[in-house]
Amino acid sequence: MGRLSELFAPETVAVIGATDREGAVGRAILENLQDDFDGEVVPVNPSRDEVLGLECYSDVTSAPPIDLAVVVVPPAVVIETLRELGEVGTENVVVITAGFSETGGEGAERERQLREVADEYDLNVVGPNSLGIMSTPADMNATFGPENALDGSISFMSQSGAFITAVLDWANEQGIGFQDVVSLGNKTVLDETDFVREWGEDPETDVIIGYLEGIDDGHEFVKTAREVTDDTPIVLVKSGRTDAGAQAASSHTGAIAGSERAYETGLEQAGVIRAHSVQELFDYARALSGLPQPDSDGVAVVTNAGGPGVLTTDAIGDSSLSMADFTDETIDELIESMPDEANVYNPIDAIGDADVDRFGEALDVALADPNVGSAVVVSAPTAVLEYDDLAETVIEKREAHGKPVVTCLMGGERARAAEEVLRSGGIPNYFDPARAVAGLDALARYRDVRERTIDDPTQFDVDRERAREILGRANRRDSNRLGVESMDLLEAYGIPTPEGEIVDDPDRAREVATGIDGDVVMKIVSPDISHKSDIGGVKVGVANEDVYDAYEDLVARARNYQPDATILGVQVQEMLDLDASTETIVGMNRDPQFGPLLLFGLGGIFVEILEDTSVRVAPIGEDEARAMIDEIKSAPLLRGARGREPADVDAIVETIQRLSQLVTDFPAILELDVNPLVAGPDGVAAIDLRLTVDTEEL
Repeated sequence: MGRLSELFAPETVAVIGATDREGAVGRAILENLQDDFDGEVVPVNPSRDEVLGLECYSDVTSAPPIDLAVVVVPPAVVIETLRELGEVGTENVVVITAGFSETGGEGAERERQLREVADEYDLNVVGPNSLGIMSTPADMNATFGPENALDGSISFMSQSGAFITAVLDWANEQGIGFQDVVSLGNKTVLDETDFVREWGEDPETDVIIGYLEGIDDGHEFVKTAREVTDDTPIVLVKSGRTDAGAQAASSHTGAIAGSERAYETGLEQAGVIRAHSVQELFDYARALSGLPQPDSDGVAVVTNAGGPGVLTTDAIGDSSLSMADFTDETIDELIESMPDEANVYNPIDAIGDADVDRFGEALDVALADPNVGSAVVVSAPTAVLEYDDLAETVIEKREAHGKPVVTCLMGGERARAAEEVLRSGGIPNYFDPARAVAGLDALARYRDVRERTIDDPTQFDVDRERAREILGRANRRDSNRLGVESMDLLEAYGIPTPEGEIVDDPDRAREVATGIDGDVVMKIVSPDISHKSDIGGVKVGVANEDVYDAYEDLVARARNYQPDATILGVQVQEMLDLDASTETIVGMNRDPQFGPLLLFGLGGIFVEILEDTSVRVAPIGEDEARAMIDEIKSAPLLRGARGREPADVDAIVETIQRLSQLVTDFPAILELDVNPLVAGPDGVAAIDLRLTVDTEEL
């Protein structure tokens, strides 16, 4: 167990602010503790000598040694109470009291003080604004909720206390039990990462689940969750799935990789299985907490009803799983054991008069097939089928073959007793076949999480000081945006750029063009003009003799389009063979929770139209960079579709990694676009650049 083990296994729990007043939170917590907790319960209240039959202490200094303190005092007294607890050596505290950052400025200041006191005394603080915590092994309900949790192996955290009370009420009806339950509250000290780490070290926790509205430190969460999911699955519901935060972004990457996409990417990289509803959360958790992982994605369906069998087949088609392709031996065995009217191909329809023995025979044969990784038993109630006996048979066959099996015993009261039997054998029953398949899908997804390998980021030899000097130019401007005039930032990190120069007079433009083989590309350079091609700010294939006039025309167009724009000059650049190349984009948007969010996709004018992109949280290694390329729908263009010569994919992979290193090295870079990054058979070249810098971070 980890450093929070005593939080969930105290011998003495004190309720600071305990009272016998009807309807008071301090009374509800005390009553919940008295009902089941085997340890000592200590009320603390200077206005009481006794509370609910227990001796009451005036303060924590006069009370017995306290392993866990539950604080229910008024907001103004909380800070001093924490200090007193720290002085007497109490390490674990749950602050139930509200009135902190959720209430505005005064509360936020109080919360800052709470954090300072916790740091000073090294306190493990849950909350404030928490419902409390539960631990079924300790028979401890230190909450003011109306329900206690059943025993189980699922540990559950929630940022909403109301969510916990609703879930426990439902879970108790469903017979779903828990190990530990935590209401996170404002997460001033302990947050989701702390509990993921703690439960990952707890051998009694089979699955970690949670409801989160946000993650405080995305980078640390990803790092911790990656380690934990090697042994313990994590399933989370994350609310607030909107892209509103992306609307203020100034780069392509910022607009596409909004807040929700950051969470989606970060949680996936962390190995977290994301649920999108409470039903999914527990459908996944029930399968993950009691069943082995499937060796393959092939699913066998055994049913006595054609319609539900088809529904199950459709659900498998919508998942990451597949209908198992039975071997000839399996088909022969089924033909021999099933009635002539039965369907012996997957799904196996044992027809409506199937009894327990026929179901058992079909399931036994199916699970023995090497192409079957898991099975779903789907049954409609009939007069010849006893669900209780069927449940026993399903458990027997699952144990014999060691493969995951879920059931969908459809019906109401008839299925309740059978559900109890199945639950005792670690098999979840679902009313809806699609939910049963979702449970198996979660098992397969977690298997993939455990099997994947994540390589360490490559550390390239770069010129970091040169990069720092270039970024520092933002301090000398009215705007914190940099553009193509800072292309040498990419060169400092080994990202290739075409030959060229930014000039501020037409004679110099002609001189630079003369030194470049062939015609050139010319672009207006202004941090205030993002879409150069939209205003005619780009000229392609300019011959040497036309460079002077092209320069004058580009500047005039920019002045007419935006008279107050800062014009830094014109970029004269080597013209690349775009016919044999593909325009891509690599970029970064710094997310408030997860940090640098890398983006790769089809570039040029298509990035905003098609939005064919992939995203990762930096830093990443070669495997993740290569996966980013493989994920986009247009990846075949890069690999030589329809006779095209393949692009140098290895060069793209290296560029993504170098950009990952750049934005990790410099937290001052808020947004960055290399668009396009031209990828051809002979390598890559960054054609255009724009970035936004936080000058206070430089």
